[in-house]
Amino acid sequence: MAASSLKRIEPAEVPQMPGPIDLMHLKKQTLGDPGLELEVLRLFDQMSHVYYTRLEASTTVTDLLTNLHTLKGAASGIGAFGLAELARVAETELRDGGPVNPERIEELHAAVEELSSFIGARIRAAA
Repeated sequence: MAASSLKRIEPAEVPQMPGPIDLMHLKKQTLGDPGLELEVLRLFDQMSHVYYTRLEASTTVTDLLTNLHTLKGAASGIGAFGLAELARVAETELRDGGPVNPERIEELHAAVEELSSFIGARIRAAA
């Protein structure tokens, strides 16, 4: 598919939240258990860094798609809908035959780091 025939896909509007995670969604996912919520956040923080690192190291489109899809699913599960949407857009662009968009990768990195800071603050506040 020629690059000129690709249309730019913009992330969909994500409802504004006071942070990068929809805490009501997370609360539902963890059945209102604060200890479980913190453990899920810790695990997500570790996992998101692992898969972002794998994303950066990917050498094939298949690897890129796998890592994007994993980030998207995990982010959706905890209510990190902004990261999930960025990963979805990048995944769609690749599936449509587009090249890797370095700006999209940087946006994903910024989102992972923002989530990590947010999660760290929540864990520290709970201690």
